[in-house]
Amino acid sequence: MPRRTRSLAAAGIAGVILAGSAVAPAAAAAPSPTGWGRPVTSDRTSPEEARRVDRVPTPDLDWYACYDYAECATVRLPLDYDRPNGPTTEIAVLRVKARDQQRRIGSLFLNPGGPGGSGTDVALAAPYFLGDEVLDRFDIVGVDPRGVGASQQVRCFGSVKEQTRAYAGLGVAFPWTRAEEKAYVASSKAVGKGCSSTGRPLTGAMSTAEVARDMDVLRRAVGDPKLTYLGFSYGSALGQYYANMFPDRVRALAIDGVLDADAWVGRGRARTLSQEDRLRSAQGAYKALREILVRCDRAGAEACPLAQGDPLASFELVAQRLRAKPLVIEDPDLGLVRVSYADFLSATLGALYSPAGYDQVVGLTAELLVLTDPASGATARQQARADVVRRAATAREQARRYDFPYDNGLETFLGVDCTDAYHPADAASFPALAAKADKRDPYFGRLWTWGTSPCARKTWTVRDEDTYPGPFNRRTAAPVLVVGNYWDPSTNYRGAVGTARLLPNSRLLSSDSWGHTAYGTSACVTGAVDAYLVRGTLPAKGTVCTGDVQPFAELPENPGATRRAESSKSALAAGGAPGRGQPKRLPPVVAPLPAVGSLTIR
Repeated sequence: MPRRTRSLAAAGIAGVILAGSAVAPAAAAAPSPTGWGRPVTSDRTSPEEARRVDRVPTPDLDWYACYDYAECATVRLPLDYDRPNGPTTEIAVLRVKARDQQRRIGSLFLNPGGPGGSGTDVALAAPYFLGDEVLDRFDIVGVDPRGVGASQQVRCFGSVKEQTRAYAGLGVAFPWTRAEEKAYVASSKAVGKGCSSTGRPLTGAMSTAEVARDMDVLRRAVGDPKLTYLGFSYGSALGQYYANMFPDRVRALAIDGVLDADAWVGRGRARTLSQEDRLRSAQGAYKALREILVRCDRAGAEACPLAQGDPLASFELVAQRLRAKPLVIEDPDLGLVRVSYADFLSATLGALYSPAGYDQVVGLTAELLVLTDPASGATARQQARADVVRRAATAREQARRYDFPYDNGLETFLGVDCTDAYHPADAASFPALAAKADKRDPYFGRLWTWGTSPCARKTWTVRDEDTYPGPFNRRTAAPVLVVGNYWDPSTNYRGAVGTARLLPNSRLLSSDSWGHTAYGTSACVTGAVDAYLVRGTLPAKGTVCTGDVQPFAELPENPGATRRAESSKSALAAGGAPGRGQPKRLPPVVAPLPAVGSLTIR
């Protein structure tokens, strides 16, 4: 988020659907529903939904070469599907063609999450993280959804100056002091009002339902009779929307890092709760943190620096000290490096997004344990200070500037979430809601709760009359593969369990792995997802995979389970697409809330 001081991502939360050819051949090799086992009778697309999308003419995608090994196109789609001949919005699409066009199955649509993640970025990065068989058999396609990236962008303010003034109170990972809470509430209201006025009409047409409709039209444009889809993080919600809005149009649909769609929206009595009260992301984050600290104690001081004492108590002691007073380090090159309580927790959460992030969690905690203790020896303080300053320097290199051009990253997230879901009425209620969440799920309750404060209904008044509120329990033509990670700090594992129970034609694949999402963390998960996408083979019921990386165990030789694929288009274009058999990395997924792990330089 924009801030008066430069916020440096010490552990950035990474925490990314559509394309095709203008006259693509039909995917004759794609399995029909009977190819997945016993034929099933699926629910059908409602007449109202079918009428909305089917009367839109099939777009002619005029592809051109882009980014060294891809093809790009733009298309204009209805802003409101009830008015197919009315105003339109421009959508950017990118495709990486199948390596084996003779055996091509069809198109695989990707989304990396967010909301607000770039589908064109993740599609361009696909050769770095998808399995070779998938890359051989599918055109990999992605879209920047409405308002996002290279598509027509949402803008909630008339200028960068107006945006900066509105965002003034959002310059912390989350507010801790009363003054910070007051400023955060004021800015939340200003952003909500700006997106409900200047941001219109696009903010009222960015719901997940509208993106699902776009995806169905573009599925037709690439010549696929049914959809093949892989969605990560918030992309799991998009997958569930499509599965329930168009259940008879699913060929294969895999979702990884799963948000329970009922909890996302807020159905029944739950609509009065905060979204975090429903999703319980903080519960997943605390569960992962606590397990790391417990395993640290078991590993001993040689493997974990916090094991010289009680790791759980040491983490809490650092938190207590920073709550009382932020740490300020003066550095001749960086100036004043400030580490607040919110910075510490946000950086910790950022580290939890990586399978090997346990090392960053215990390392930062050990350094701050020394630096916040006036009785620490000079040698220990000097080493710890050097490490923290090094983290700040690395973060500064990765930091985004919020000057020109206009940065709409927060607004893309809010444009979807605030429109999709029910939220509390008044932003002024968030201090109490956040404090309650923190008592229930220590450390991370506040962080996750505050992320949606601009969505308060009194100030976020723009609505999409055609959003999809559910149900999310429809039977699809082909099974849905639901992938859940035990230790995911963002999309709580219970979201995958609940979603698999809700969808009658689904299969749950569990993984004892670390970080956000599970694809790429082990051959077990990656192979199961690839086999499902290509051949329709489901993992056996009750399958539990184990991640290659486990806290305080020896790291695998292949770095794929510890590193994310690059998502910068310029960097990927410069490197070129990797060849078959090259090492893979983790997908460049995007978290479902725009939190930022940070150290602040003044």
